[in-house]
Amino acid sequence: MITGAVLRDGLISAANNIANYKNAVNALNVFPVPDGDTGSNMSMTMAAAKTAMEAITDDADAGYVADRAASAMLRGARGNSGVILSLIFRGFADGLKGCEAANGAILATALELGSTKAYKTVSNPTEGTILTVIQAAADAAKKNSREDLDAADTFEAAYQGACEALLKTPEMLNVLKKAKVVDAGGQGLCYIFLGMLSVFIDGKIIEANEETEPEAQIAAPAEVMREEDIRFAYCNEFIIKKKDDLQHTADEMKTYLQTIGDCVVVVEDDEIIKVHVHSNDPAAVLAEGLQYGELLTVKVENMKQQHRNAHWGAAEQAKPAEKVHAVPEKRYGFVSVAAGEGFHALFEQLGADAIVSGGQTMNPSTEDILDAINRVPAELVYVLPNNKNIILAARQAAGLVADKKVVILETRSVPQGIAALLSFDEDENEETNTAAMQDAFGRVQTVSVTYAARDSFAAGLNIKKGQCMGLENGKITVVSDDPNDAAFRAIKHIAKRSANVITIYYGESITEEKANALADSLTARYSGAEIMAVAGGQPVYHYLISVE
Repeated sequence: MITGAVLRDGLISAANNIANYKNAVNALNVFPVPDGDTGSNMSMTMAAAKTAMEAITDDADAGYVADRAASAMLRGARGNSGVILSLIFRGFADGLKGCEAANGAILATALELGSTKAYKTVSNPTEGTILTVIQAAADAAKKNSREDLDAADTFEAAYQGACEALLKTPEMLNVLKKAKVVDAGGQGLCYIFLGMLSVFIDGKIIEANEETEPEAQIAAPAEVMREEDIRFAYCNEFIIKKKDDLQHTADEMKTYLQTIGDCVVVVEDDEIIKVHVHSNDPAAVLAEGLQYGELLTVKVENMKQQHRNAHWGAAEQAKPAEKVHAVPEKRYGFVSVAAGEGFHALFEQLGADAIVSGGQTMNPSTEDILDAINRVPAELVYVLPNNKNIILAARQAAGLVADKKVVILETRSVPQGIAALLSFDEDENEETNTAAMQDAFGRVQTVSVTYAARDSFAAGLNIKKGQCMGLENGKITVVSDDPNDAAFRAIKHIAKRSANVITIYYGESITEEKANALADSLTARYSGAEIMAVAGGQPVYHYLISVE
């Protein structure tokens, strides 16, 4: 039997083990840009659980321990990989609810619920990722579980199933196969399970050691972005306050929504139902929701108008802020994520009420974003993630806010966030402002210039460690020994013959003189464009450039 004390120690061991191997997981990134952060995100998410576990006494029930860990992980989740990990452990905790200790059968059920929770909540789940690994672990546990079988043996079977599935991930995702590596998120989960198993089998907590160096290899991303035709144009998200006499179930709603759309997510607790669906008939979706109760929040977005190119943003470690819960005093407010003193000052000048420090390399946690939202004294708070890997955490944070309406503008770069703020009009209503901001950031193309963290072959280019790379909306297209040359060539490609506005945000590694030299070169080519250089102060990225 796995008691509460054993589970507590297992989770502490897991947090230590993923911390020991986070660099190895980070290295599993096909892009040589210095922002392979899956391992860091999973490690920090587990660190939140570890902190919660260190306050739990030996007499705690297993169900209580699992619930405390899951709650801490939800609030501490960073990046998509961290959020998915927190969902796995939330389902796991649901399976242990009310249990003083877990036998093999209970443990297998908990793992199965963890897999189901992650699959159901993630839009467009992709096989060959952490989702495949947790499903295999759950299947192996179920096949090897009995009430009379020791729970540790069941968990060992789950770990072995996870490892076997991990080795098969390159056959499921071509990008992994080409890079000859396994999935990063799945690898991280195996390290976490190994940490737990050490306690379950041997009673030993793995200690936090110096970083284990990753094996030299080219790696691939844990989360694969696929370009697909949009079958259903409207993204509908809303929260329903349940009727007191509700006769229908959330599963009935989900079944109906699946007949008129896709990417259906329906999550409920005792009081509310949270719904997400892509459809071509928003009116029918909302009409269905009204049958279940009062609509507390509603967001409908036309996805065909949104700019969906990925961008790898700048980053710095998120700084803790004093926890404040501000009472609404105004109509609108903004939370923005950004790195660099220049960007912080710029967002403040544009009207952002709270700024969360972070970006690609250091994703802010769900709780960081939640705390920022709570500090904004507004009835409606717009959140600008400014990075594709922060959007999911922002959504999780929004779901934890009860007294304010929160709208996530899915900005994927800092320049997009700036464009959105510039288009905001205090005198307009919510619908007009939301549409205007989405339209504004959708017109922005982002060029970024950073350095190669390792030798690599990507996008058909031989890249040497330390070289400068130009990325167009997140895709590597240019390699050069000079950041200005990389920026000029990437802009030349993306802007073709003309551009209206080019704004150069230069990072902490670039002098004002060098940034002005780039601006002069661009002025000579685009004589009719408005071109300016602004100090962003961002780390990691030499330039972040907005092209309109």
